[in-house]
Amino acid sequence: MLQFKELKKLLKTDFANLPSIKMALVGDTATQFLAVAIKGMGISRNYNIDLFEAEYNQVERQFMDPTSELYEYDADIIVVFQSTHKLGEYHSQLSVEKQLTLAEDRIGFITSICSNPVLAKKKIIYFNYPEIDDTVFGSYANKVTSSFNYQVRKLNFELMNLSQQYPNLFICDIDGIQSKYGRNFMFDTNIYVGTEMVISIDALPYVASRVMDVVCAIKGQIKKCLILDLDNTVWGGVIGDDGLEGIRLGHGLGIGKAFTEFQMWIKKLKQRGIIICVASKNNEETAKEPFEKHPDMVLKLEDIAVFQANWETKVDNIRNIQQILNIGFSSMVFLDDNPFERNMVRENIPDITVPELPQDPGDYLEYLYSLNLFETASYSNLDKDRTKQYQVEAKRVSFSKTFTNEADYLKSLNMISKVGGFTKFDIPRVAQLSQRSNQFNLRTIRYTEADIKAYADDPSIIDLSFTLEDKFGDNGLIAVVILKPCDSETLFVDTWFMSCRVLKRGMENYTLNTMVECARKAGYKRIVGEYLPTAMNKMVEKHYPNLGFKKIETAETDLYELEVESYQSRECYIATQTNKQ
Repeated sequence: MLQFKELKKLLKTDFANLPSIKMALVGDTATQFLAVAIKGMGISRNYNIDLFEAEYNQVERQFMDPTSELYEYDADIIVVFQSTHKLGEYHSQLSVEKQLTLAEDRIGFITSICSNPVLAKKKIIYFNYPEIDDTVFGSYANKVTSSFNYQVRKLNFELMNLSQQYPNLFICDIDGIQSKYGRNFMFDTNIYVGTEMVISIDALPYVASRVMDVVCAIKGQIKKCLILDLDNTVWGGVIGDDGLEGIRLGHGLGIGKAFTEFQMWIKKLKQRGIIICVASKNNEETAKEPFEKHPDMVLKLEDIAVFQANWETKVDNIRNIQQILNIGFSSMVFLDDNPFERNMVRENIPDITVPELPQDPGDYLEYLYSLNLFETASYSNLDKDRTKQYQVEAKRVSFSKTFTNEADYLKSLNMISKVGGFTKFDIPRVAQLSQRSNQFNLRTIRYTEADIKAYADDPSIIDLSFTLEDKFGDNGLIAVVILKPCDSETLFVDTWFMSCRVLKRGMENYTLNTMVECARKAGYKRIVGEYLPTAMNKMVEKHYPNLGFKKIETAETDLYELEVESYQSRECYIATQTNKQ
């Protein structure tokens, strides 16, 4: 972790060319050093944080006064820090009857922020409350509803519930930081007395890092895939030398327990939707034996999306995995106990994340917990099926190699797409894809569930969702288009993103054919598309020209137009099954 002085130095570097994020910081204690830490941590993550810092202890005024500086600044992301200390001061001034409703009153205020029509499209990052044990009741505080301990714990619980109700509310878990590193690390009495700053200098980078974890997730910078070495990483020992009975795994005492609990964590990641892959220098049959036969293996072959076990380099195997998954290297994490292999992968694939695993496997989990590698801004129950989808994709890749003609291969897949507007069932998935899609995303505009529902309810908007199924399996919802009217004759492609899993199957042509058909039925004469470049979406830089759009030379940005009347349907081998609305 970078130290505060290192974050401060980063503010003296040239970061003007980094992508800018407009943020605001509002707190009830001194936040100057926190602001420095957030901006410095932003630079370390390749973002220029354009930050408005509100005056000291002005949270209520900034939010309740529509003419305040906060509203005038119009930030995209607002960070709110209402401290446990100030809450404790307020609690001590209340009658016992009022203390009983402290958590509800604070939740009411936060609800008013999230439901404010002006702020509804803002992303609100709210710090939860690190506990301060005032020992007024000791452990008996857990039975006293009016006690400060009880109210803080209740408040943190209700915050989690509230964040489920409001998709624009994200909880920054600084209570979790205190739980890991301790209250004495998080809070420095000397600094607090002299500055009213409740986060210590040492803790500031950890808090700023957690803020930027959430910000990066909101911006779609997330990890989707975990690639594992096997020997001395997933189990203790070398399967090829020690044999099935010789590797160390198990729930009893000893180092095998560490590997078993490590596998449990990986299993939970898989259930959450993280793609689990294997890259091992081994004979494939030998490498798979523990997954199939060892009684203490938590991970099974069905948990692994792509299994690469051979005598190629780890670099080559990771590249093969990337080609099958069709996701960016920056979305991948590689875990290996061998420092040589880690360095080799870092040098040859700079974008991949390669944690420096501790020498002692017993320390693996605590170290990985501290990195918070898999922060996300969205989750749906469909995520649990992701491994199966990529296993099926590996079969498609293998099957495609048996054809010399691409058209014959595409015809043989028997592809079917369900096309329809946004429904209450797929709105969460559409919003999630909006947050996660980076490579095939023409404008990379992020939307919440509330935004998507508003588009679904707007009769002037043409909203389209696409699924894709073939003889190997169902890919689920894989593409989204939002068309907005510019005038009576022109539709603007506000959003067009697609899962990279379905590239090179004609889905781009099929989607455009559908868009033009909808435009014709609605009486529009042209479709205008825009390409907004990001660090991740260069693959669609020529998307519109390749589909027959003509560049609008007078436009300030990359705008392209397509005449609807003269459009000829593009070739694809996908049949349509229309959703019933």
